[in-house]
Parts: sequence; C-alpha cells; structure tokens
Amino acid sequence: MEPIERKTHQIDAAGKILGRLATQVAILLRGKNVPTFRPNIDAGANVEVINASKIKFSGKKLQQKEYIWHTNYPGGLKRRKVKDVFVLDPAAVLKTAVMGMLPKNKLRSRMIKRLKVTA
Repeated sequence: MEPIERKTHQIDAAGKILGRLATQVAILLRGKNVPTFRPNIDAGANVEVINASKIKFSGKKLQQKEYIWHTNYPGGLKRRKVKDVFVLDPAAVLKTAVMGMLPKNKLRSRMIKRLKVTA
C-alpha cells in the first residue's frame, strides 16, 4: 500500500454561508475530490478555515436553529441556540455542521482531526 499524500487547503469563510462552506470542507476532508476515492480509505486533505467568525447564516437560522441533545437522565433534554454557541465559539458551529456531513463510522474521528478552524 502506498503512502497517502495529503494536500493542505486553506478556505476563507468570510461572507460564506455555513451549510455551503461545511459541504466544501466535508468533501475535502473525505477525499471525494480525488480521482482515487474509495469510501473505506481515509485519503482526504488537511483543511484550514480562517475567519470563522464572519460566516453568514441564511434565513433566520441564527435566531431560530437549536442544538438539541439528551443526557440519558430523566428530564435531561438540553437545548442551546446556535446564536449563543456562535458568540462563544464560532469554530464549534462549523465543526458541528461538518461532523453531520461526514460518515458515521470509525473514519469520522480521524477526518475531523484534520480540520483546523480559526476565528
């Protein structure tokens, strides 16, 4: 098996819409833009995203969208608005969007480690 050559892509997030940017990043992390793509091999690139604090949201997503999770304890349903998370850590919003677009298997944790986001 030959070693994988990983390119480094730098993306400027200023003025880009969250979902479209996350799609671009997920494709690069997964390696679907490479002609030798195979779904069982992690051959994606390294991705650096800059200016994450200048991401745009389409529609009313910034005010209305919520992250919902459950703690598995009775009455443990938790909610947090995207607006609140974005103020604290803009990188977390982008990482969460990209995580949802990557395959839910053992390769996902390796792929997301190659994503570097700076505000």
